[in-house]
Amino acid sequence: MTFIAPHCQEPLTELYRDSELVVVVKPAGLLSVPGRPPNNKDSAHARLLAIEPETRVVHRLDMSTSGLMVFGLNAASHRELSRQFQDREVEKGYIAEVWGTPEQDSGEISLPLICDWPNRPRQKVDHEQGKKALTRYYSMAGDGKHGRVWLEPVTGRSHQLRVHLAELGHPILGCEFYAHDEARAASDRLRLHASLLTFKHPATAETMRFESQPPF
Repeated sequence: MTFIAPHCQEPLTELYRDSELVVVVKPAGLLSVPGRPPNNKDSAHARLLAIEPETRVVHRLDMSTSGLMVFGLNAASHRELSRQFQDREVEKGYIAEVWGTPEQDSGEISLPLICDWPNRPRQKVDHEQGKKALTRYYSMAGDGKHGRVWLEPVTGRSHQLRVHLAELGHPILGCEFYAHDEARAASDRLRLHASLLTFKHPATAETMRFESQPPF
């Protein structure tokens, strides 16, 4: 069965642009890059290509995740930004609303992940063949009914934050893959937002820090 992404009417918000890079806030429901079917062309990358044809993808967010993304605007900047992500020199922070409240105010979740191939794009914990995945979490003030956590992914596996929080017993609200029925029904969107992105400018080596508050 071919997945067809619903049309996203939310705008892609630019926070910063120069000759080397552009930083945007991607809304939930918008693909990071175009999908394969023709009607999956709309994406953050496609919208930026319409402004600057040299825009290049450095990293991705899940369609359901909102928040900060950086794109390179030439080959050299793309190469350097990609290297920083690969070498884990980039600081990333996410805010999530979760089912319940973690017992500990902070901690680490270290569970190796692998693609659940028959059920892709789902991922699963596999202690024998999975790739190392590490997430740090810190509790934040919630609304009383649900918890709010700050997340720092040390590794960048697909669906890492979703799986790790579900395994902790506190799935992200609105998660269509890993939340139980009550947590899934608690929100009409995935309550996960990329709120912090820090990297070095690919041309000047200046530290660039961007923050974005979640729309939930």
